[in-house]
Amino acid sequence: MNDLRARVQGLWLPLVTPFRDGEIDSSSLRRLVHHYAAGPIDGLILAATSGEGMLLSASELARLVDEVRSALDDSGRQLPICLGLAGASTARMCEAIDATAAWPIDFYLISSPYYLRPSQRGLHQHFTALADHAAWPLVLYNIPYRSAVGMTNETLLALAEHPNIVGLKDCCADRAQTVELLRHRPAGFSVLTGEDAQYHDALTDGADGAILLSAHVETATFAAVQTELAAGNRDAALAAWQRVSELTRLLFTEPSPAPAKHWLWRLGLIDSPEVRSPMVAVSEPLAARLDREMAHRGLAGTAASARDLVKAE
Repeated sequence: MNDLRARVQGLWLPLVTPFRDGEIDSSSLRRLVHHYAAGPIDGLILAATSGEGMLLSASELARLVDEVRSALDDSGRQLPICLGLAGASTARMCEAIDATAAWPIDFYLISSPYYLRPSQRGLHQHFTALADHAAWPLVLYNIPYRSAVGMTNETLLALAEHPNIVGLKDCCADRAQTVELLRHRPAGFSVLTGEDAQYHDALTDGADGAILLSAHVETATFAAVQTELAAGNRDAALAAWQRVSELTRLLFTEPSPAPAKHWLWRLGLIDSPEVRSPMVAVSEPLAARLDREMAHRGLAGTAASARDLVKAE
């Protein structure tokens, strides 16, 4: 467990799930895994919001995990895999944990129950039951603007004492709450920001890393922000952040992950920007903005070379 706890840090990528004609696109998925495994990321999150996990069937989830693990084996780099799970029922979430217990994963990322708005006592009871039940460690996901209820620091700190709860994806959108949590968290409990636009601030406040959809793009620059800060090079870290900070707004101009999928498609890393209903492809104006930004960064016309460089099929 101590070794697993130590791996919840650095830059984690909430991998998009590529689709083609309504199905998971295996060749694009393997291309993505090979590409990012060769870069400066520290772990992969599968089937979270960015991966359209709530729009995948149980069999698709299993296939996604198996294909990503296989692609990592082929790449020669064994990145940890964290599986995103979401649901409102404690009993059904325990069933989902049972169903995935033998899968080749390392962690779960589990968000607060949505819609029901349980009390803090109910949240503590829910996550304690899941942690007691799970074969793999839990990373909590506090995102009140999606789940309709947030965890207080009192609840988070109580849960952080559970031996099978190892960290938090922090999207509370309250910097003061995050700073207070970082000040009082127990040793071995990692806090990763999930607020792309607050990445630099979170690291300077003491976060252990981040889970960033935006890091699908300019991955090395996002990683450099943390590397330079860790080395004490604050000016270099800020300069790296300024090179990518606008991307954290652009890629969320319309609902995620459609903008990121458009970018990856234009880059040649996936064969289609397809998303699943009720998500929709980016609008024509945003597509034009994304294409202009790619051209500005010298990335226009790179699709063929990206496919040639990554022979994952």
